Amino acid sequence: MDLYRRRLWRNRIGMTLSMVAMSIGLVALMWILWTLFYRGFSALSWDLFTQDTPAPGSEGGGLRNAIVGSGLILLVSTLISTPVGILAGIYLAEYGKVSKFASMTRFVTDIMLSAPSIVIGLFVYALFVATMGGFSGWAGSVALALIAIPVVVRTTENMLKLVPTNLREAAFALGAPRWKVSLSVSLRAVQAGVVTGVLLAVARVTGETAPLLFTALNNQFFSTDMSHPMGNLPVVIYQFAMSPYENWVDLAWAGALLIAMVVLGLNVGARVVFRKKGKR
Repeated sequence: MDLYRRRLWRNRIGMTLSMVAMSIGLVALMWILWTLFYRGFSALSWDLFTQDTPAPGSEGGGLRNAIVGSGLILLVSTLISTPVGILAGIYLAEYGKVSKFASMTRFVTDIMLSAPSIVIGLFVYALFVATMGGFSGWAGSVALALIAIPVVVRTTENMLKLVPTNLREAAFALGAPRWKVSLSVSLRAVQAGVVTGVLLAVARVTGETAPLLFTALNNQFFSTDMSHPMGNLPVVIYQFAMSPYENWVDLAWAGALLIAMVVLGLNVGARVVFRKKGKR
């Protein structure tokens, strides 16, 4: 009886401490979100999407050039990282389960997952910017793709490992080749999880500032030429948030709100869509 009471009290103490820790985390999160939404919404206006970043000391302005630049850089980085990451994840889960090359690939992927983004930015700077003679949107896309690829690889591999072996064996019994089983059976069975992994990778790189400082840099003017420096939201937020100009600080809060809303919308939208498909 005494042992039961001691375990009961330990359980109660553990649950209480867990609830307190969760409450502290939720309070901090709500405080951050409240500040972001309060300061961000107060700075939202139509000019934010129709005007470019203002010059120092000037009034008004917007983030049109930064929004378009971020969209192009993210689009190219997603087009690079998604097929590479998914195909690498398929190889690790379906073909190279015990091979030395697969083990080395997993090891390198884990290193890249934990590597600081500034290190990847410096690597791309030395490889592309320094050798090609200038900052560019292409270099920024490559840097973000290198950050996103490991996330997509590990998510795809982990999702494919959840596919039952019986499902693969049934496809093999019907005469389907291994590549077709991997793409049409295994990958289709976990497509919701893979897409979620891609969105997590996009969310990971959306707010990255350090790699873009060394690759895409910034551009005060509107430009869609990715062979030159491009405006982007993370760098603009970094520069404007520390400026002495009030309108710049307001634009920084508005840009931070835009990034948060895009990431939140992508994640919620994907979960809702694939949940409906799963029910069907």
